[in-house]
Amino acid sequence: MHVLSLTSSLIFRFLFLISTIPISPAKSTTSHLQTQPRLRHRKLSIDYYSKKCPQLESLVGSVTSQRFKEAPVSAPATIRLFFHDCFVEGCDGSILIETKKGSKNLAEREAEENKELREEGFESIIKAKALVESHCPSRVSCSDILAIAARDFIHLAGGPYYQVKKGRWDGKRSTATNVPPNIPRSNSTVDQLINLFASKGLTVEDLVVLSGSHTIGFAHCKSFVGRLYDFKGIKRPDPNINPKLLKELRMYCPFSGRSSRAALPLDATTPFAFDNGYYKGLGSNMGLLGSDQALFLDPRTKPIVLEMARDKQKFLKAFGDAMDKMGSIGVKRGRKHGEIRKDCRVFL
Repeated sequence: MHVLSLTSSLIFRFLFLISTIPISPAKSTTSHLQTQPRLRHRKLSIDYYSKKCPQLESLVGSVTSQRFKEAPVSAPATIRLFFHDCFVEGCDGSILIETKKGSKNLAEREAEENKELREEGFESIIKAKALVESHCPSRVSCSDILAIAARDFIHLAGGPYYQVKKGRWDGKRSTATNVPPNIPRSNSTVDQLINLFASKGLTVEDLVVLSGSHTIGFAHCKSFVGRLYDFKGIKRPDPNINPKLLKELRMYCPFSGRSSRAALPLDATTPFAFDNGYYKGLGSNMGLLGSDQALFLDPRTKPIVLEMARDKQKFLKAFGDAMDKMGSIGVKRGRKHGEIRKDCRVFL
């Protein structure tokens, strides 16, 4: 099937879908990207709940499988939620906290960079937590449930099944102002991406492999419209965008429609399959986001992109490993640093 005709048929069905990896609409990249100090990795274990809640994974799995059938968008929404959680305060469920009514101290989910996180992602975790609480009250953290659910949705979409290490405690703070310097933007340079990932203890290979989560999901026009009309202030489109793709995108994202709610697939060839089609598209200048296409243009990342494009199984194995590594960022343990919430939306 022709790539662009496939894209056209998808637009009308998925006007409100969004992408998976933690990206935010493009902003100026002239200033140096600020990041928090590197977050420590604490030891987790696969059998952490073997006695506390041995049925944990089956309980979460019953919710994720049902949600995938009823609302498939729950998959990219939850995966993206996990990224946004881990990259700010560490994998501690702080993204799930709701701001108290009347409070001036906004929680992470209220940050501009998180405004387009889908409710389906939050709802999946709330439902899973409620079921787990009914069987194992006050024993399982929201952050562990989020990590398990993200893995489940990756597998349900055709991606790898990997063992999730557990033992995270939920964080005690959630602050919107901590979000902007810790979330990649859709026009981030490769230098900025490498520096940000390095601040989380992740390598250049981790960056490229985790970007592969864009094999499923969608992005709104405002995340890439600058590439279509005024790339980096030159009053012309990005020269590294496929001409046919450019024509197609302009149909749905007019220059005057920067607030358009239309969303297009990040992987135009197989947008619903967790495969390596995303990397193959970059080789044809079919990357939707500037930050994605940049991975194919930079000599530090291009060899990894080509390697992932050649070998699907290698990508799937590498992705599972990278998710395991990312899932250990900034883990909290013990009452001094964390808690086990009963309701993921509210601190104890």
